[in-house]
Amino acid sequence: MSKLAAIKPFGQRIWLDNLSRGLLKSGALQKLIDDDGIAGVTSNPAIFYKSISSDPLYTGDLAELKKQDLTAEQRYEALVVPDIQATCDLTRPLYDNSKGLDGYVSLEVSPHLANDALGTIAAAKRLWAAINRPNAMIKVPATHAGVLAFEQLIAAGINVNITLMFSLKQTDDVLTAYIRGLEARAAAGLPVDHVQAVASVFLSRVDVLLDKQLETIGSPEALALRGKSAIAFVKVAYQHYKQLFHGTRFEQLKALGAHPQRLLWASTGTKNPAYSDVLYVEELIGAETVNTVPDATLDAFRDHGVAADRLDTKIDDAVQTLAALRKLGIDFNLVGEQLQNEGLKLFDEAFDKLLVLTA
Repeated sequence: MSKLAAIKPFGQRIWLDNLSRGLLKSGALQKLIDDDGIAGVTSNPAIFYKSISSDPLYTGDLAELKKQDLTAEQRYEALVVPDIQATCDLTRPLYDNSKGLDGYVSLEVSPHLANDALGTIAAAKRLWAAINRPNAMIKVPATHAGVLAFEQLIAAGINVNITLMFSLKQTDDVLTAYIRGLEARAAAGLPVDHVQAVASVFLSRVDVLLDKQLETIGSPEALALRGKSAIAFVKVAYQHYKQLFHGTRFEQLKALGAHPQRLLWASTGTKNPAYSDVLYVEELIGAETVNTVPDATLDAFRDHGVAADRLDTKIDDAVQTLAALRKLGIDFNLVGEQLQNEGLKLFDEAFDKLLVLTA
């Protein structure tokens, strides 16, 4: 068995954080599904910028689209929606065989809508209808406006991957918004058993930022915490998840067939070469979670990763790490806001480059 496929028995699903026509048409994605148990796919503006700018399979279609009276954003969507549909079709057997747990493929709304709740809702509904696949997920950012939109989209029965979370507050706000959306849907007499959502929590950027702050502080206590912040944060977030979805608040919805909103680990490629290149995979394997992994990290884990149930271990250590960070004056809520704003800026820049490509 592949080392990656060995993760599934622990209750976690591995998704691929990459998508291109070459990946689809070459059979490489199917091989990842068959050999490594890849169970879903995520995309973002940076991924599609790289794909469209470097994959020759887009060249002819883009040239034809430029002859039509379309906006740059319409041309972009005309290029990528068929890719999302084809990927959904490829992963549909996973969706069917798992009764709707696996096989999801994510497409992001324009990052320009990050602070526009109504615009996000309209764009998400439009993309959901255009893709027209039950195993699609629409990605929205976990800004204040994005969380408002997310709740309404869940109430509308749309699968959502809500993304760019870097703090416990952001994560808790999203998980409770999901439950409110399902409660509104159930109150309207609508089915809740087919709605799926994931909450994408980012890892490596947390350590990059906080390691710098800890090095600036420079005390032995601070330096000893380097590389521990992100894993401590998500281990505590996972405990919040379990309390919420395996507690009394969710019981009534569960009886109606509703599914928990799984936590998804994102930004799991290690950025600090001093740390293990499989750090954010090995340490975060646990039940009812997803890890969306870039190609290089997949290769690394396939080579030397070890699958074991570690997410639900050393929780006291994680709590103590967060307490030690607070004692040093680090405010995780401010860290979350800063990193979310930086992430939005990066996606804005990638999306703007996409629009230049398709103009």
